[in-house]
Amino acid sequence: MAYKDDNHPIVGTRSDQLQACQWGTCGRSRREVLSTLAALGVRAFVPGGALIAQTSEAATKSRLIDVHHHILPPVYLAEAGDRLIAQQQGYLPARILNWSPQNALAEMDQNGVATSIVSISTPGIWFGDAQSARTLARKCNEYAAQLVKDYPGRFGFFASAPLPDTEGSLREIAYALDVLKSDGIIFLTSYGDKWPGDSVYAPVFDELNRRKALVYIHPAAPNCCRNLIPNVPTVFTEVPQDTTRAITSLLFSGSFARFRDVHFIFSHAGGTLPMLAGRLSHYSAEMKDLVDKMPNGIEFELKRLHYDIASSANPPAMAALMKLVPTSQILFGSDYPFVRIAETADGMTQVGLSAADLQATGRDNALALLPRFNT
Repeated sequence: MAYKDDNHPIVGTRSDQLQACQWGTCGRSRREVLSTLAALGVRAFVPGGALIAQTSEAATKSRLIDVHHHILPPVYLAEAGDRLIAQQQGYLPARILNWSPQNALAEMDQNGVATSIVSISTPGIWFGDAQSARTLARKCNEYAAQLVKDYPGRFGFFASAPLPDTEGSLREIAYALDVLKSDGIIFLTSYGDKWPGDSVYAPVFDELNRRKALVYIHPAAPNCCRNLIPNVPTVFTEVPQDTTRAITSLLFSGSFARFRDVHFIFSHAGGTLPMLAGRLSHYSAEMKDLVDKMPNGIEFELKRLHYDIASSANPPAMAALMKLVPTSQILFGSDYPFVRIAETADGMTQVGLSAADLQATGRDNALALLPRFNT
């Protein structure tokens, strides 16, 4: 019989071929299968009971970096807890409201995650009042910075900025990057009825471009499109669609070309973008005014962006994304605590990626953007 633990299929006494298929590595040798598991930091038993531990040298050097991991500081829950519950239409797993550094680290260790880059998820920190948003952003960012200090090497963070408050955002960006030493800045895909390519946000992105900053864009549901279909939560369809809206906003406004030195990461494999990229290219071909905005074309711009694979580590989504962009642009992301880390950690091993691609997606591509964790 094959052995297993609570989270992972484990290589046991079955044939090498069956073991390999369990991990999406059909046809590979036993040594290749075990190397793949070890590269991900996943615990595995081999025949005879020998343990490839997460703490082995190979695993320690090659463990996952999670760029999509959320925190819920007490100050944030006090301010936004009701909004968070309403956003989830009353369905909120206990692990979300019970988030703590200790629970997060336990989940990370169980799934081979060495480092998580934390951020505040939707609904974010903007609720209509500029001063309140500035205060909440500052408190959440200082909480995240302290988390980084308390657990060296285990956490980084993307700082929140109170967009659409331009002046407040510029101040918080300076404080977060210069004083708190954040790894980047997080924005939502939309604020009210405006998406990030809107000219009103240009001063903020000009500053981030000057700093060559890392910008993480997380989806939200815009005012126009909440509760469109009864009994269908916005997280099902509108959240991924708003990622596509944000990308097309930046694309067709010429923002990607203008802010060439900003490094963008988008969530959930780009939302619906991989399926719509060809459509965008086809219908925009006749729009002559786009030449100045996208001098290198749509495909060039899309291939430069980075995409995490939270809630997307399944064969259809990964096939579409990998047909659109090179593996170098794909990053591991879990969306914990809203989604268990195992969903992505296990799923990415079952979509036919080579050991080299698993290593790149799971760790190396993130290190290219976050070199300070390369120790």
